[in-house]
Amino acid sequence: MIHRTRPLVAGNWKMNGLRESLNEAASICKAVAAGGAGKAEIVVCPPATLLMAVTAICEGTKVGVGGQDCHAEASGAFTGDISAEMLKDAGATYVILGHSERRAGHHETNEQVRAKAKAALGAGLMAIICVGETRAERDAGGALAIVGKQLASSIPDNSPPGRIVIAYEPVWAIGTGFTPTPQDIAEMHGFIRERMNQHLPGQGANLRILYGGSVNPANAAQLLSVEDVDGALVGGASLSCAEFMAIAGVYR
Repeated sequence: MIHRTRPLVAGNWKMNGLRESLNEAASICKAVAAGGAGKAEIVVCPPATLLMAVTAICEGTKVGVGGQDCHAEASGAFTGDISAEMLKDAGATYVILGHSERRAGHHETNEQVRAKAKAALGAGLMAIICVGETRAERDAGGALAIVGKQLASSIPDNSPPGRIVIAYEPVWAIGTGFTPTPQDIAEMHGFIRERMNQHLPGQGANLRILYGGSVNPANAAQLLSVEDVDGALVGGASLSCAEFMAIAGVYR
């Protein structure tokens, strides 16, 4: 595989993980140190309760750590929320924003995702911004239009080069075991690159665009070899070092 930029494989642990899960984080660090991820950059995004512990484990290794969301404000009376500055202070270098589970379950709008992205960039974090269509939207022929609107409204103007990552996650493929065809993925990733080159002139060619949605060791080689796919945002499979590294191992 030929890549314009270094591939990125990020693990989204979602609302999973207790202290015993720290063993998996340690195993991932050891596997990466042994060359298990090849040329890929590896990031683990644990729940907030484990964030500082995971950053301590990953400190001095080649594994980065990210948060799963952040508030648009730096501080304030927002019970239960976490700011980008807090994530940075805890040792995170990345944050996932606009995941479909946040957009649907918490009714996050494109504009709210944009505000969070601005906060993340302002705090010095890398923002992994998620976009994707529902099954009904794809069946109606509106997938490109939906994703195009999400990109236009969720990505801050004049974002610093190299600080934005786009994760295409078709909503209907997340955790379902279903995936789009390689042709559908290539079409969408090419579309995202073209639109982002318009939105952030000169950055489209080097923008990392990840695929997410039921990525597992069995389909990783096929999915990650699709044109314009620069890595993966992995859900359930990232909870297991063996499965996560089997996916990242495509880049060895």
